[in-house]
Amino acid sequence: MDRSSSSPFRAAGMLRGLAWDVGLPLVAYYGLHLLGVGDWTALLAATLLAGVRIVVGMVRERVLNPFATVMLVVFGLGVLLALVTGDAEFVLLKNSIITGAVGLVFLATSLVGRPLTLAASKSFQPERAAEIDEQYRTNPGARHAHRLSSTVWGAGLLLEALVRVPLIYALPISVMVGVSEALSVVTFGALIGWNIWYARRATRRLSSS
Repeated sequence: MDRSSSSPFRAAGMLRGLAWDVGLPLVAYYGLHLLGVGDWTALLAATLLAGVRIVVGMVRERVLNPFATVMLVVFGLGVLLALVTGDAEFVLLKNSIITGAVGLVFLATSLVGRPLTLAASKSFQPERAAEIDEQYRTNPGARHAHRLSSTVWGAGLLLEALVRVPLIYALPISVMVGVSEALSVVTFGALIGWNIWYARRATRRLSSS
């Protein structure tokens, strides 16, 4: 087993994706807010911009992988509910709905079928998709790493979703937008850090055996 097989995600790719996921909505929201646009409209515009990024990624890869499919379906449902309610708090609550739903899918796929981290790895590293599939098919260590990682990511994302909900109704919208993105950064940073630690630990155990 090499390091790539023991780590479902690569930190560099994840961090680049996180920077785009966090940066685009923040710039859109606060930019529109400075122009005098209301909270609900600015939040919805930022949300739709984040959705466009998902679609662009799918078009670029020319494949509808399970990770992108889950994100797009949950994302679309969240936007639809936000449009129906017309409530700025609910637009923010959509983040928890998406995060929590994706966390549950991570947990479910760690028990049944192929872990969602497998599709996520290929989404973040499309140039290594065939290699990642082959490692999962032939290497028991890679399969264990994906199942464990899917469990950890699922639990982490679900916890983030639960923490965000009371904050949405306790803080002003303009403050909560930044807090929500900061919460995402901390959560993803911690999960990426765990992946790096796990990869190094697995590599050390392999080299000493």
